[in-house]
Amino acid sequence: MTIRKTMQRAAPVVVLTMLSVAACDQSKQEVAAVPAVPASDKFIQMALDCVHREYPNKISHVLNGDADVAPPRELHPVFYGCFDWHSSVHGHWLLLRQIRLNPDSPLAPAARQALDRSFTAEAVAQEIGYLNGDKNFERPYGTAWLLQLTAELREWDDPDARRWLELLLPLENAVVEQFVSWLPKLAYPIRLGTHNQTAFGFALALDWARTAENRQLEDLLIDKISGFHLEDRQCPLSYEPSGEDFLSPCLMEADLMRRVMPAERFAAWLDDFLPGIPESDATEWLSPGIVLDPTDGKLVHLDGVNLSRAWNMAAIADALPESDPRRPALLKAARQHAESGLAAVSSAHYEGGHWLASFATYYTNRRWQLR
Repeated sequence: MTIRKTMQRAAPVVVLTMLSVAACDQSKQEVAAVPAVPASDKFIQMALDCVHREYPNKISHVLNGDADVAPPRELHPVFYGCFDWHSSVHGHWLLLRQIRLNPDSPLAPAARQALDRSFTAEAVAQEIGYLNGDKNFERPYGTAWLLQLTAELREWDDPDARRWLELLLPLENAVVEQFVSWLPKLAYPIRLGTHNQTAFGFALALDWARTAENRQLEDLLIDKISGFHLEDRQCPLSYEPSGEDFLSPCLMEADLMRRVMPAERFAAWLDDFLPGIPESDATEWLSPGIVLDPTDGKLVHLDGVNLSRAWNMAAIADALPESDPRRPALLKAARQHAESGLAAVSSAHYEGGHWLASFATYYTNRRWQLR
């Protein structure tokens, strides 16, 4: 049987003007100088199509009795769309990110109207009540995306953004309290390639803590990250991806660690952690994931792993010293993964259409860059 790679499955849905970042002969200064990619109206439209679409819907809901049975819009009046809570959160983040960078987009008015519809005091209060009633809810993936959303608002000098942040601050506080309570009790990292992975959740939470200047959460995270990962060695990248991954356990950990180390120290840590990165522009060391059925909601995760790997490798390369010989291989592999992942971002199938545009936005808008 001939296996079709995702990059062969469909024509690209976005002009890949950002991919010059991955040219193997670029210097560190050239990487840093590549401008952010203009907003994709296709991505905005994909988010608009789902943030208030209630069904189909996969809820994560504990029932203690018949009275707890309710439709998604009643359980989560802010984040009930996009199939599940976390995808709704990062769908709203996508709208914020895109119109913040491109306020003149023809879809910006519709995006603002959608955000106004979602962010109300009454709806936020309901979300807080739910979160406080389930200390495990969406931890850490969905709650980390909520912090990414409010970090975006904190950085945006816009009247609507300030008003929306004021409405969301109580929910942000509840999420921070969840992290602060959980972290001291967490004895081991969670090294999965899906929602429970701690490396990704820690990365977004740490970015928020620095944006919000929350030293308590920042210190807790750095302490936990150091204890979990400073001595990690020989990450088995050859075992990746698993069949339903949308995050790389190895590359996401390296992306996390570059947030807490200076360049020279990070380079030395990476020597031991991922010793197989070539000192050339080879790409054979890491191939994009393959999706054989884009209508399968689990299998289509591999389109996401290609996008998250792309930003992982671009971020790792950007964090290394300019002269590091591994940078060409990282950047070339990042480009290869981005080409495959971006080609799969489509509204044709809701299984991927409800979330892949957020991952594409995180990559193309260079949100992975350190603040």
